[in-house]
Amino acid sequence: MTIGLTQEHRDLRDAVRAFANRHITENTLREAADADKEILPGHFNGLAEQGLLGLHLPEDAGGAGYGLVELAVVTEELGRAMAPGPFLPTTLASAVLHAAGHRTHLAALASGTSVGAVALAPGTLALTRAADGTATLTGTSELVVGGHLADVFVLPAADGGRTTWLVLPRAAVDTTDVRSHDLTRRSSRVTARSVPVPAADLLALEPERPRDLAATLFAAEASGIADRCVTTASDYARVREQFGRPIGQFQGVKHRCARMLAQAEQARACAWDAARAGDPGGADPGEAALAAAVAGAVAVEAAFVTAKDCVQVLGGIGFTWEHDAHLALRRAQTLRVALGPTAAWRRRVARLALDGTRRKLGVELPPEAETVREGIRAELREAAALEGRDRSVHLADHGYTAPHLPAPWGKGADPVTQLVIAEELDAADLTPVDMIIGGWVVPTLIAHGDDTQRERFLAPSLRGDIRWCQLFSEPGAGSDLAGLTTRAEKTEGGWRINGQKVWTSMARDAHWGVLLARTDTGVPKHKGISYFLLDMTSPGLDIRPLRQITGESEFNEVFLDDVFVPDDLLVGTPGDGWKLARTTLANERVALSHDAVGSGAETLLEIAACGGPDFDGLDGERLTTLGGHLCDAQTGALLALRTTLRTVSGQQPGAEASIAKLLGVEDQQRVWETCVDWQADAALTGEGERHDAMWMFLNSRCLSIAGGTTEVQLNIIGERLLGLPRDPEPTRKG
Repeated sequence: MTIGLTQEHRDLRDAVRAFANRHITENTLREAADADKEILPGHFNGLAEQGLLGLHLPEDAGGAGYGLVELAVVTEELGRAMAPGPFLPTTLASAVLHAAGHRTHLAALASGTSVGAVALAPGTLALTRAADGTATLTGTSELVVGGHLADVFVLPAADGGRTTWLVLPRAAVDTTDVRSHDLTRRSSRVTARSVPVPAADLLALEPERPRDLAATLFAAEASGIADRCVTTASDYARVREQFGRPIGQFQGVKHRCARMLAQAEQARACAWDAARAGDPGGADPGEAALAAAVAGAVAVEAAFVTAKDCVQVLGGIGFTWEHDAHLALRRAQTLRVALGPTAAWRRRVARLALDGTRRKLGVELPPEAETVREGIRAELREAAALEGRDRSVHLADHGYTAPHLPAPWGKGADPVTQLVIAEELDAADLTPVDMIIGGWVVPTLIAHGDDTQRERFLAPSLRGDIRWCQLFSEPGAGSDLAGLTTRAEKTEGGWRINGQKVWTSMARDAHWGVLLARTDTGVPKHKGISYFLLDMTSPGLDIRPLRQITGESEFNEVFLDDVFVPDDLLVGTPGDGWKLARTTLANERVALSHDAVGSGAETLLEIAACGGPDFDGLDGERLTTLGGHLCDAQTGALLALRTTLRTVSGQQPGAEASIAKLLGVEDQQRVWETCVDWQADAALTGEGERHDAMWMFLNSRCLSIAGGTTEVQLNIIGERLLGLPRDPEPTRKG
């Protein structure tokens, strides 16, 4: 995995990883950690010779002419290698100077003949200005990461109620090398004793811009650190045995590793977005600031948490000086403290959002997208001229209900065409039928049904004339479909089915259902299941509503008492049910949401902006909470965007796809709980609309249960993505 998504970025990652494997070994780390004084590591000149120190700088300033995304790819890889030395401080210094249009030091920093460092807080540094405009710097900075080796310092200073940034050579200031928590990249403080600062060295920058660049590059390195920690922990958990089995088989360890991977993916997505937004032309300044603030709030914290969890998974060995785990923890914690409190970055996210800033997410489609756009527009103009059912039928018959399906049911649309269709439907204000469960059933019938079944069910489903429900879950077989006990026994002309289904959404409103039933008890449990189409008006069906915690009854339990299903409503052959169920549940289409906030966080923003009878304003704690929810929402949107971009470019989905549901569900549950808290007594009156905050809070409790519980999801992430051992088979009774 890497921050970058293109082949060029993957090639860059591979080149840097190969370099790191050759030159940044365990001995390299140990020598740096054990040294009395930091020295420039041997690999630093190699990085310079490959042009990596100036990757983000223009060619006429000695750089390679790329941008922050490429620099972030390299920074992530060197973070994964825990590279000692001043790569990050130097590239951050040059990035700040380049943003300010200050070119004096760029060539030297790009070539590695000069080392840079940036102080992120002024401490007592202050500028005084004489009547003639000359400026003098006095005071001592806060910690400067990488200050031991720096030749050039970028410094902030208090300047008449605002912060001014400036650049000074080492010879102009005094440095105090402190005993550094990060043993492989050491820090200093800079003291200025009435140092005159030439006007040319006062940087023309918005006060927050250098810190935003720091958040971006710190996030990239943090992504690499988090990935290292995930790999270290999961590799160990696969082989370390306790109580007769690998510790990765214990769900406590497996789930911890899975959550570590989720945090690493969050860090990667946020660092990527901050880098692409921060490049010239990447986003408007407000969006770039928001992307950087989200990265500052999420990514560095993720590295810190995963480093702590890595030590925990390693157990006693992780607590020893000899293991590298504590070096990763020290590096992550240093980044976190130097950048400033996570809570402060969350508050900045909240303030930007309250001021109206939103991150607009989208996909830049390739040129071939335009070759299909006009034909789509023409068909949609015909649909727009119709009304009611005629419009729905026209859209369905022209493949717009499910464009990803093959013709004649869909348009056989590839991922790019699907996104073009979504854009044009939105532009024409057209909404095809939402088949809901039918969106899973129809692809299964296309793949596995016979001609008669396809003729009978597909067109009516796509037009919205048939509504479907899904009869899979049972009281004793929820996520474990192989454990179902509903029986289908062969009889003349069909099957007699007896059993019970539960949690069946909309069963009372559906015309047809898809039903799994066991047709053979003499084979392994996954092989004896068959897939039926069930007329929901069949004799012997008893549908009983289940009242949910919201007070409504969308769920139902369905009892089947000798229900007859004709042979022609068996899909596939007996025993194909497990394969068909997997087809049903796996079917997905390419989609892209442009909403990086979500309804819950928007509700919080409305409460914060408009108040209410029981809302007494935003204090620091609430502002921090709001920022945290906004970060979670934007991170989820970024994970989805990265999945879409992979699909559009023909790649396989990455870890983002599996992790998005896990994180999105928990975010939704937390955000609606906060909405209720903020509304206080007003949320308890029961006087709100159906989808008020309290209803949404109650309804959100099903999100971590439906479609596979959170615990099942964590097992899947641990086993399929990290390669941890599967849970042991249950002990047979008797």
